[in-house]
Amino acid sequence: MYPLRVGVSYDFRNPPDAGITNPDFYAAIIEQVKWLDSIGAELVWFTEHHFIEDGYLPSWAPVAGAMASVTSNVRFNTDICLLPFNHPIRLAEDLAVLDNLSGGRVEIGLGLGYAPHEFRGFGIPRSRRVSLMEEGLDVLKLCFAGEPFSYDGKRYQFNDVVITPGYVQEGGPPLWIATMSEAGAERVARHDAHILPQGLRARAFDPWVEALHESGRSPDHYRKGIIRSVLVTDDLERDWRRVRTAERYRMQLYRRFFEESNEGFGEDGEPIPQTWIVGDSTTKSG
Repeated sequence: MYPLRVGVSYDFRNPPDAGITNPDFYAAIIEQVKWLDSIGAELVWFTEHHFIEDGYLPSWAPVAGAMASVTSNVRFNTDICLLPFNHPIRLAEDLAVLDNLSGGRVEIGLGLGYAPHEFRGFGIPRSRRVSLMEEGLDVLKLCFAGEPFSYDGKRYQFNDVVITPGYVQEGGPPLWIATMSEAGAERVARHDAHILPQGLRARAFDPWVEALHESGRSPDHYRKGIIRSVLVTDDLERDWRRVRTAERYRMQLYRRFFEESNEGFGEDGEPIPQTWIVGDSTTKSG
């Protein structure tokens, strides 16, 4: 069983009326990560979206490289990198460079994507997202093996490819896959990856557990990644008011994505815990 790791997540959203330039905004976050590294934070997550007015982080690899150069211990991961918009060979090369820059501190979390405007922006039919995801995963795993390979799929075809430089981590960066559905949960098990579940437990998590047990594997041998917002304060009335305003702004975008895509977490049921944790430094939360 893996021990609990604690880290932070960044989406680099800088609203046009925030009053800070993007260069200053990026510099401030990198300085914060230097400090977090010095106090023992274990993981930095990056999210990815495209064509958003507030500059939502579209390219996480350069940021991870910049942070790797000023830190020594913290690891870097994505929740999530949108695989249909990332060519798997190019992504494998970026990860190889990051693995060397960081001394083996990079991981990769991948997902399908769902926002229609992003697929339009990249000129990719949304109907191809599953095949791009599945073939992209196949190709990445071949890249991580460190040997020459060829691949003949519906979306990708390669001949005698090998990724250089080699990866610091044997077998490449640890692989995570996001899921919101039963099909997604089964995909995680099929690709033998760590899991990033969202939505309802019965759809996004339990089928993964069942698939592992059926194949003789234990869920204890895999990591489970959940991003939760945390507010530590000695003045809840003062600080929650400001946080609530920011949270409303943050969630407007995701509501729009769900409405445009006709996707969501589905019917009622036990959710994966992603609600806020709020309290002072003595508060305990399960």
